[in-house]
Amino acid sequence: MKQAFSVLVNINKRKLWVSLPFHGFVVAMAVLLLCFVPVNVLAAARRQPPVQQQLPQKLMFGQNGEFKILQVADMHYADGKTTPCLDVLPSQVHGCSDLNTSAFIQRMIEAEKPNFIVFTGDNIFGFDATDSAKSLNAAFAPAIAAGIPWAAVLGNHDQEGTLSREGVMKHIVGLKHTLSQFNPSEAHIIDGFGNYNLEVGGVEGSGFANKSVLNLYFLDSGDYSTVPAIPGYGWIKPSQQLWFQRTSAKLQRAHMSPPMAQKSSAPGLVYFHIPLPEFASFDSSNFTGVKQEGISSASVNSGFFTTMVEAGDVKAVFTGHDHLNDFCGQLTGIQLCYAGGFGYHAYGKAGWSRRARVVVASLEKTEEGGWGAVKSIKTWKRLDGQHLTAIDGRVLWSKNSAGKVK
Repeated sequence: MKQAFSVLVNINKRKLWVSLPFHGFVVAMAVLLLCFVPVNVLAAARRQPPVQQQLPQKLMFGQNGEFKILQVADMHYADGKTTPCLDVLPSQVHGCSDLNTSAFIQRMIEAEKPNFIVFTGDNIFGFDATDSAKSLNAAFAPAIAAGIPWAAVLGNHDQEGTLSREGVMKHIVGLKHTLSQFNPSEAHIIDGFGNYNLEVGGVEGSGFANKSVLNLYFLDSGDYSTVPAIPGYGWIKPSQQLWFQRTSAKLQRAHMSPPMAQKSSAPGLVYFHIPLPEFASFDSSNFTGVKQEGISSASVNSGFFTTMVEAGDVKAVFTGHDHLNDFCGQLTGIQLCYAGGFGYHAYGKAGWSRRARVVVASLEKTEEGGWGAVKSIKTWKRLDGQHLTAIDGRVLWSKNSAGKVK
């Protein structure tokens, strides 16, 4: 019988690939696999999700026909002013702390005026956080104070403090202005915490106001493997992929149905923490940005990239985890993008600026002069410095072609 995984052996950061045929098994057998999920997963499925403090806000494109997303990766927030910065220049050490991370978020909000903020995991560095709840409050405080809708997924360090992984996600969904969700209500059994999707409606007053023209997917990529024979980081499980498939199919049907029925699906963007093994497919000749460290993905390939390709609506994936990588590269029609390290208590490289990724989706004009469906998705990064310099502008997707911003 053919093996069901592509295995990656990690020896002293050197990755040796053994490719074995894979993918049909993962999704086709998902239901069967759910029969053998660990007891703790079944118990988690029965837990009641927390009650959010406010009704969810509806995400919509602005009157300028744009929807702008700020991605913040790997804040590694701990105890605020008393938590030192890591890997900065000698001239930056004195007085540098978590507060520099907060100030960077505030400056990015002022400069870009995003419609939405996504925090892609390792929001806090639990091991150094005296009180995880207080650290989470402080980490997200700039977004909350700005009154901007935001969402978060978990990384591999969030749960290493005084809250469990479940507890961290429960705390997040109770904070103000968040659209984060504990888990989808329609999924009776699903691995992880913080798997959900959000729909972005068209411009208010347009024919697309009540129709999702941009779909956002959020998944828990896990922390560390719980299988003794498989070392390393966690991965996106069959139960999560099954939920993603069903959600994507439902959203695509809705987009191509009245009112304002479209001929193709709305573009989808996917956010999670740990990069997929496919991020290792690029070199300097076929990506925009830099690769300064190895791809720290799970040591098994669970097939989620193939699942996204088969779904057909995903145009880009955004992750964190590897702080010294900030590239975007296209593989089989999907852009795979790092944000680059944001937080000052996270490892970095002295002299290499902390950074954030910005993504803007733009609508097309209809023949009547109004706003229609999404015509393009662009991205760039900003560096933390006096001028918040923008770099590496790139078209991630358009109805015509993809490439660099003109």
